[in-house]
Amino acid sequence: MKIVDVTPLNIEIYYNLTQAYEAEFSPLTKKFPDQKGKFALDTEIGGNVKGFLLYIDEHPAGLAAIAVDEAEDGSLHCEVCDFYVVPLFRKNKAGQRFAHQLFAMMPGEWESKQIEGAEPAIAFWRRAIGAYTDDQFIEDIYSDPYWGEVTRQRFTVSVA
Repeated sequence: MKIVDVTPLNIEIYYNLTQAYEAEFSPLTKKFPDQKGKFALDTEIGGNVKGFLLYIDEHPAGLAAIAVDEAEDGSLHCEVCDFYVVPLFRKNKAGQRFAHQLFAMMPGEWESKQIEGAEPAIAFWRRAIGAYTDDQFIEDIYSDPYWGEVTRQRFTVSVA
């Protein structure tokens, strides 16, 4: 398992994987592909949004988009915007290990949100965050300006 930053050299791989991610969630988001068969993205890489690719055995296996904001004191606030693991690789807790490595890379305050109806995603994030924090996280229903009511988990990752 290897995590690499999204750069201009590999952004096409990232965008290819986002299409599978968008298609998987389309029953919940009610998004349709455009006339060329592409889904519009909700999160673009750039600015404060960092992109990551997961590789397993040299194959692109997943993606993450994390919004990272730095406070005046240097502490980080990280929000999981997009997170996807190709179904073939959803075994042996690959998604959880991917998430845990991202948490360790960016200590600070974290949050993850899942749209209404995304029960498998909600269960995944509860397990992944719970395993990382020894169940020390706050979960609530949050009124997101873009998505409406979402399930949100908030937690702190300390410097190791």
